[in-house]
Amino acid sequence: MAKIIYEVYQNQNEHSSAFGKWYGRVKYLESLNTRKLANHISEHGSIYTPDVVYGVLEKFRSCLLEMLLNSKKVKIEGLGTFYTTLECKKGGALTKDKFNISSNIDGLHIRFLPEQEQEQNISSRQFLKQAEFINVDSLLKKDDEAEGGNPSSGSGGNTGGSGSNGDSTGGNTGGNTGGGNTGGGGDGIALLR
Repeated sequence: MAKIIYEVYQNQNEHSSAFGKWYGRVKYLESLNTRKLANHISEHGSIYTPDVVYGVLEKFRSCLLEMLLNSKKVKIEGLGTFYTTLECKKGGALTKDKFNISSNIDGLHIRFLPEQEQEQNISSRQFLKQAEFINVDSLLKKDDEAEGGNPSSGSGGNTGGSGSNGDSTGGNTGGNTGGGNTGGGGDGIALLR
């Protein structure tokens, strides 16, 4: 089962209605670039060398952007759909004739909607069911014990958690199409801050 490392943090924003409340967030182990991903794919019994996989990924990236910039959605079966959205300025235009891109648009965003077909569903709720959660504090305690600290009793290990950061607004259209390697786990893991 996949292992998602998470940490618990307190909201320190005094202007937030959630000030002082505690939430969970993913603690990424690594951020893979295209070359590292190509090497990883090639190591999975692929007949293609890392250079060939890298070339395909680079071509995918450039063609994906080309299609998105031509007002097309791109659906990758088993993964999801990439599409664009406009970010409009607050207030909008007073009339249809007064609307123009330069004064009414703040941004053009790439969005990603995970696959939701039943057999390949990776929507947030289904993805959550496939993951095992490990609190980063339990890993840090293991590191301290391995360095000769006093072993302490405790539950450690796989301590659940929703990973919710308090701002779920329904649907996965947040535009975070990247991400890191959430696999792995074990003692002595260097965590990115």
